[in-house]
Amino acid sequence: MGRSIAIELAKVGFDVAVTARTVKEGSGFDISHDGTLRDLPGSVESTAAAVREQGREALAVGMDLADPLSIGLAVGQVLEAWGHVDVLVNNAIYTGKGAQASVVDLSLADLREEIDVDIVAPLTLIKLLVPRMVERGKGTILNVTSGVAYTDPLDMGSYGIGYAVGKAGLFKAAGILAVELGDKGITAYNVHPGFIATERMALHVADQEGLDLTYAAPPEVCGVVAAWLANDPTDSPPRNGTNIESQQFCAERNLLPEWKPAGRYAAPAGGSAGTVAAE
Repeated sequence: MGRSIAIELAKVGFDVAVTARTVKEGSGFDISHDGTLRDLPGSVESTAAAVREQGREALAVGMDLADPLSIGLAVGQVLEAWGHVDVLVNNAIYTGKGAQASVVDLSLADLREEIDVDIVAPLTLIKLLVPRMVERGKGTILNVTSGVAYTDPLDMGSYGIGYAVGKAGLFKAAGILAVELGDKGITAYNVHPGFIATERMALHVADQEGLDLTYAAPPEVCGVVAAWLANDPTDSPPRNGTNIESQQFCAERNLLPEWKPAGRYAAPAGGSAGTVAAE
């Protein structure tokens, strides 16, 4: 999703600083909930190259959200190169050991790391970048969220308390930013992707029976919605500080015409899922 968001931002005219812990292709990995390491495709360098293919500038910046020093150095690198940031997208999350653990089984060490990555790290980025946005009178923060932030699990094993608390903690930031800084030109949204066919989700298919990716939306759905929100929308923009259901939002505005929504967002026979609301 991060790659898609970066590319779609470039398509609407943004230069993009791409950050992640995986700088070079082939070195990416996922830590599963039992601690198993699995290879993952994607990298900062390859995504930055995809941004440049859209005719925009890109900065490839290594950043590990579990390392406060790494966060500070990454922000410094971007500001030294460009002087300011117009849009901050907090997309990365902690997915390691403990994310799906029950209250009884969860270790405090894993819980602290989850909270540091999912809450403290993005709030650190907000703290470092939003004051400069206020000085310029303009800025957008998009926090990619999850339904676990505002719903309870259907049963044990749907997700763990660490993951839920991590997402819920950051979920509150958008509304507070809107209230405190909305009159100073700051807009903030939670962006809920819904069920998306990511590379990591494809790995889960091998481990979780019954997970059918044919009903999942492509990552571009989240990308075009993020770009629409970031690109100064003037045609009925959502209320500042609210949660955006990406698949519904994309379908209603027909932001990705080649995507045919499944399930509740599908258009009726002979009808349209929405109209184009942004160039």
